[in-house]
Amino acid sequence: MKLSQFKFKLPTEQVALYPHTEEHIITTDNNETVNTFSVKRPDKARLMVLHKKSQTIDMFRTDLDGNPMSEIDGSPSYIQFTDLVKYFDEGDTFIFNNTKVFPARLYGTKEKTDAKIEVFLLRELNQEMRLWDVLVEPARKIRIGNKLFFDESGTMVAEVIDNTTSRGRTLRFLYDCPHDEFKRELFALGESPLPRYVISKDLNGGRERPVTEEDMDDFQCVFAEKEGAVTAPATGLHFTREMMKRMEIAGIHNAFITLHCGLGNFNDIEVEDLTKHKMDSEQMEITKETCEKVNKAKLEGHRICAVGTSVTKATETAVGTDGMLKPYEGWTNKFIFPPYDFGLADCMIANFYHPLSTLIMNVAAFGGYDLVMEAYKKALANGYKFGCFGDAMLILND
Repeated sequence: MKLSQFKFKLPTEQVALYPHTEEHIITTDNNETVNTFSVKRPDKARLMVLHKKSQTIDMFRTDLDGNPMSEIDGSPSYIQFTDLVKYFDEGDTFIFNNTKVFPARLYGTKEKTDAKIEVFLLRELNQEMRLWDVLVEPARKIRIGNKLFFDESGTMVAEVIDNTTSRGRTLRFLYDCPHDEFKRELFALGESPLPRYVISKDLNGGRERPVTEEDMDDFQCVFAEKEGAVTAPATGLHFTREMMKRMEIAGIHNAFITLHCGLGNFNDIEVEDLTKHKMDSEQMEITKETCEKVNKAKLEGHRICAVGTSVTKATETAVGTDGMLKPYEGWTNKFIFPPYDFGLADCMIANFYHPLSTLIMNVAAFGGYDLVMEAYKKALANGYKFGCFGDAMLILND
């Protein structure tokens, strides 16, 4: 499979910058508008349904007789994410990624020059020594021995002690206090690590849209638990607490793996031959409890649905040749692209991803290249939204 096979033109207006919202209008008895307001409803995004065996794609709601349904204004009624439950049966099991995003993007100033520097925290290397693996921008200005200041009081200071990659550095924070206090103070200075396609690279405030305090909630799954991700498992963002409750009432089970999503998912692929691309490693864990729950459902003939590409990456790292999920704790750099035979999940939910990304390749491997790319054509033609806050697709093995 070649990189160029995943190239298409994505209009900027079809990249979602915010979660899906629902407009509400308050009127008087005379039908006069008193007030309008919007409510965030990520579970009200559109849902496109792909059927692998029949090679068909559903975009619109239908009645019991299979006839298309319409909105009040006569426009076609698109399938919504809240319709997801009706495609599953009691005993089916969803696998979610419960990683938790931390406020990884900080802005500091370089000593003496006061140059503004973006520091993107990747992972903590040593708690006692306060060592962190980071990316810096602009990297050309940051050398070993430089000090960076992160607050006006000058209490949060870091020293560059090593170069790791062209943009990578190792920082030692010079902050003498208990670790929990240090981490709390450090994260208080950070902001939500929204992807670059949502905010621009301009460090002087020029952005596609501003980062707000609400973004830490919006860019966090409701079931997030284990801290360590620098980008959210985006498909999970569609699930609200109400949605999770509806699934529970319907008898649909859930299981959780942990894969701390890294920036490697957004790295440019620089080779045409995909077999030559190397993914960054990401830390993951699959517990014995999760394995028992998933394997029991599979042995009983129920469907296993992977929620997002991070889940398929983790489960395909840990699935055995017998098709059963095995406990795993460590790292994975698994790169999934067509053709690929999946060993565990038989259904998948995914967002609509950017062209040439490893994420769309993962989905194409699961749903089949031709069917998935046809779905992308329909999404582009019908105004579906792309990216972490965009619309979703469900791939069924029927």
